[in-house]
Amino acid sequence: MAEISASAKKSDKIVPKNDGFARPSFKDRYDNFIGGKWTGPAGGKYFDVVSPIDGKVFTKVAHSGKEDIALAVDAAAEAFKTWKHTSATERSIILNKVADRLEENLQKLATVETIDNGKAIRETLNADLPLAIDHFRYFAGVIRAEEGGATELDKDTVSLVIQEPRVSLGKSFPGTSRS
Repeated sequence: MAEISASAKKSDKIVPKNDGFARPSFKDRYDNFIGGKWTGPAGGKYFDVVSPIDGKVFTKVAHSGKEDIALAVDAAAEAFKTWKHTSATERSIILNKVADRLEENLQKLATVETIDNGKAIRETLNADLPLAIDHFRYFAGVIRAEEGGATELDKDTVSLVIQEPRVSLGKSFPGTSRS
């Protein structure tokens, strides 16, 4: 692991000394995470993930196709049946927990991002990941501040705006930008 200056204050940016951060270990390959479990690609294919840092393959990821997408969409639809009943407070807590986990693993995740996309560690550590964390915290707050409304359109008509979750979302990584 990188040494951090002893004079660093909590508000200071994390700057690795000379040798940088330790390279994390990677699994030989990564499957899709669908419906709460790791699932190999329907076609059985994987593609190499090459680091732009050294031009070497550091793992393989599922080369997913239409069947995998259909499975993921079906799993999301199934999850939404219960997720839509989750209160705004619970959803906010979940998003804050995601932000907490990102913060707890900031150095490792920044290093992984750097290996995967070739960006300088200072960018992934001090910009990319902190901004991602900020987005989770922002939307955790927005959920709690969201309001519905009632507007009288005329003496016989009222318009009601009721906020409710509409979709389940997912993210695929690493190597999502590769063809």
